[in-house]
Amino acid sequence: MRGLSGAFLSFFKTSRRCHCLRSYGVLTGQQYTSSDSKQYDGRLYPSHIPTSSVQKAVLALGSGVAALKNPYRHDMVAVLGETTGQQALIKLRDRMRNDPEGYTILIERPRIRLSTLDLTRMSALPDGTFGREYLRFLEENKVTPDTRADVKFVDDEELAYVMQRYREVHDLLHTLLSMPTNMLGEVVVKLFEAAQTGLPMCVLGATLGPLCLSVSRLQLLVRSLGPWALRNGSRARCVLSIFYERRWEQNLDELRHELNIEPPPVDLIPSSKNTFSNS
Repeated sequence: MRGLSGAFLSFFKTSRRCHCLRSYGVLTGQQYTSSDSKQYDGRLYPSHIPTSSVQKAVLALGSGVAALKNPYRHDMVAVLGETTGQQALIKLRDRMRNDPEGYTILIERPRIRLSTLDLTRMSALPDGTFGREYLRFLEENKVTPDTRADVKFVDDEELAYVMQRYREVHDLLHTLLSMPTNMLGEVVVKLFEAAQTGLPMCVLGATLGPLCLSVSRLQLLVRSLGPWALRNGSRARCVLSIFYERRWEQNLDELRHELNIEPPPVDLIPSSKNTFSNS
């Protein structure tokens, strides 16, 4: 599988220089010379790798096959999302632009990384606050926001940030939805994300993920958690339009109510403090 991914990833590298020079001419309205190639490589943001439509198609096909064979290949899932999500990203960007808080996020471009989180302050917050419960999620599941890869193949700087923001709020959605990181929890979150974002990779994950579940968990998903996730994902406020970094002190139940997210019908984290109110 590593050989497969390496083969199709090397495909676009062979023609990258030519595509970069074409991009330079389009962006500047100027003709390029041999000296221009030393000054501009076609990148629209630091991690950007310019690719043609044909290269994107090859990347999408190869990453899709790799992701199907191994859903835990997060690098391939990331490539699939970037090469197939253009139209969904445009719609998400427009929703953010039309939301005052979302517009502020697009202007300020916050990042959710360990380097940007005040872990000491968050750990001192009361139980039930969004920041404290998010930190609890990170600690109990031994995960970190720093594992989210930088966007590479989105050929628009603003849309690339929208995709990056989507990746970095994924763990926050686990907290908001009270979902664990096991396969059932991930599928439920993917169903919510598919209804929310329309990203093809989310739809694919929500469709194929259930195939990895046991019979009992599949029944739970079909009868209860699946319809709940789709309903809440479609009716909730755009989750990318929330400036979470300014919401750490907010009560988690209040934030869910603001986002129009109802309690899950089944508690999948019985050992943890259930922060959904019973009222």
